[in-house]
Amino acid sequence: MNTHTPASTPWYKEPWPWLLAIMPTTAVIAGGFTLWFAITSDDGLVVDDYYKEGKAINKTIARDRLAQSLGLSARLIPQGTALHMQLFGHLQTAPGKLTLQLMHPTRNGDDHRVILDWDGSAYTGRLPQLAGAHYRAQLTPEFGNWRLTGELLPGQAMTLAPRL
Repeated sequence: MNTHTPASTPWYKEPWPWLLAIMPTTAVIAGGFTLWFAITSDDGLVVDDYYKEGKAINKTIARDRLAQSLGLSARLIPQGTALHMQLFGHLQTAPGKLTLQLMHPTRNGDDHRVILDWDGSAYTGRLPQLAGAHYRAQLTPEFGNWRLTGELLPGQAMTLAPRL
């Protein structure tokens, strides 16, 4: 009869404890990275006051209905850093200035406001440097009684129309 027992190896030389520790260690590292990313990136709110925005929806609908009743639409044509726009519809007089708001879908800091001036044949303005994303576009006259909306892809022409 052989009473010789094999020598036991220490736990850290066995593969099973290390294989079992891989998943919890990976989860701790990924959680730390996620926490760091959440702290260092500033997403910000797209709309700060939701209640106030909700109350303003009736005014927005009225502006869209007025633009629709006037048969308004606009064609935006970016040319480098210049932006040309033609306004179509049944206005008695063309507004002297229009405001084009370009709103990034997720980052409030990437929103832009462009003032378009009437030059006698079309509206022109200076187009800012845009991130490569779809922008929501909103066009309003000086006094804001109507609005046209659409989506803008940087570098591409687009048509704005009433949103109903």
